[in-house]
Formats: sequence, C-alpha cells, structure tokens
Amino acid sequence: MPGLYLDEFMVGQVIDHPLRKSVTESDNMMFSVMTLNPQPLHIDFDFAAKSEWGKPLVNSLFTLGLMIGISVHDTTLGTTVGNLGMTDTVFPHPVFHGDTIRVETEVKSVRESKSRPDRGIVEFEHRAYNQDGKLVAKCTRQAMMLKKGEA
Repeated sequence: MPGLYLDEFMVGQVIDHPLRKSVTESDNMMFSVMTLNPQPLHIDFDFAAKSEWGKPLVNSLFTLGLMIGISVHDTTLGTTVGNLGMTDTVFPHPVFHGDTIRVETEVKSVRESKSRPDRGIVEFEHRAYNQDGKLVAKCTRQAMMLKKGEA
C-alpha cells in the first residue's frame, strides 16, 4: 500500500498499523553492535540479570526506529520528501526480547508549505505498544509530504 499524500491526511485521524513485529535477541544485539552502543544492559546477559530488570533491555533507539518503520507503509511510503524532526520521544516501559510491538499513528496537524506549493508538513504522533497493551514508546514526528496532484 502506498503512503498517503498531504491532501489525504486529516487532523485527528488514527491509523492502526496492521504490521507487527516480535523483537528478537538478534535484532537487539545486531542493532547495538551496528550503532557501536556497548551498553551492557543491552548486550551483556550477566550484567542485565543483576539489574532491576533481570534481563536485557532492547535498545531504545531500535524501538524508536521500529515504531516509525512500522508506520511507513500506511503513512509516508513514496509520498514523503523527508523527515523534518522528532520531538517528545519517551519510552515509558522497557521492551524485552520476545515482545511483539504494534503501532498506531495519530495525525496531529497538517499544513501546506508557505514556500513550496507542491508540499506541506504533517505532524504525527506515533505510539508503540507491547503484546500486553503497555505503551513502550511515543514520539512526535514532522514530515514533509507531497501533495497528491503534484506528485
């Protein structure tokens, strides 16, 4: 399914993304190693076992990337010029190996560009939940989107 154009977004619209992912140990280890993040809470099972969590935490930047990635098919696939920024990112509950993540996106604002008539800015609030319905991540993202008639 292609992404939506600027003209197709409505403030208050909530998209429940059908794509979900169970996070694996391999996902977490590979992401941590690829980003040169040696945090032992992510990659050292013995260290993590002695923490308050009792097991490794999934790297929060992986969680952020997964949350936004899951949203792409239904929002910005092929219709975006690019991300402008992300704000208000929070991780209220940890993600662990084996958790299954689902995502919903709410359109917070839509406006046409003042300088480029073929595009505009959409502000999304992405929310990720684990299999128990606990909110594990939330962020506000601004994306530059093409208008349908201009693509």
